[in-house]
Amino acid sequence: MTQIIARLSEVSGKYRAVFCDLWGCLHNGQTAFPEAVAALQAFRRTGGAVLLLTNAPRPKPSVVRQLQQIGVPDDCYDEVVSSGDAAQYALITGAVGRRVFHIGAEKDLPFFTDFADDLQETLAAQPPIQRVPLAKAEGIVCTGLFDDLTETPEDYRATLLYAKTRGLKLLCANPDIVVDMGDKRLFCAGAIAQAYDQIGGSSFYFGKPHPPIYDLARRRLAMLRPEVSDAAILCIGDGIGTDVQGGMAEGMDTLFITGGLAADQFGADSANPDKGLLDKWLAAQQMDPTHAMGHLR
Repeated sequence: MTQIIARLSEVSGKYRAVFCDLWGCLHNGQTAFPEAVAALQAFRRTGGAVLLLTNAPRPKPSVVRQLQQIGVPDDCYDEVVSSGDAAQYALITGAVGRRVFHIGAEKDLPFFTDFADDLQETLAAQPPIQRVPLAKAEGIVCTGLFDDLTETPEDYRATLLYAKTRGLKLLCANPDIVVDMGDKRLFCAGAIAQAYDQIGGSSFYFGKPHPPIYDLARRRLAMLRPEVSDAAILCIGDGIGTDVQGGMAEGMDTLFITGGLAADQFGADSANPDKGLLDKWLAAQQMDPTHAMGHLR
């Protein structure tokens, strides 16, 4: 049965590292959450390692720059692991070919140019990736929608149908379906990949809850704390089908942040979820996170 806690410090003594989600836990895309920042800083002061594990389609250097811009201080984390990092490795090793059509916003272009240090050697050993029109592509890379403020997956139906007739595989750099930007809910790359799968296309996923991002997170954690086992890692996030499902599948404990994407399911006070409503909802989702709390603090 999921244990509701009020603060991370109530259980943090059991863990030597946390894999913490970004959107909905540490920030809302526009500003950092002060209590969440303080909770991670406190965990690090006890000797714990904090890895920010995000389904952002952009590589680590780009994510770090965004964190700085919205006021997330460097001292609340040790390392960043993004879905973009994991997907970049698949891209540069030829998972969907070397000539690719990009579905995504201009802000995501660093996916093709900006690589973390531990991917540089692999990049140097491979032929270049070219972005080309759809008619000339060997595969598709989806980092999001061209304009997530106005578009929905339905706007891509004709593009996806054409891609399916050509047998193109789609690399999804962010498996999230939706994300909250301030008070606005936006579609993500996962919604495009899901739509492609539904019409018979083939999509590859590299963020949570899929194994590649956890494999990369373990490798980066091992550089910091080689002694930390899966049993000493806590996965924190507000995505029941990404953060919680992924952590559970990897055999790690999980902390479900109820005040994020599913906040309207657990009562009027988002900071204090109603246990009865939470237990019923989790049973319907067939998920059993180790812990739950309203907001990370």
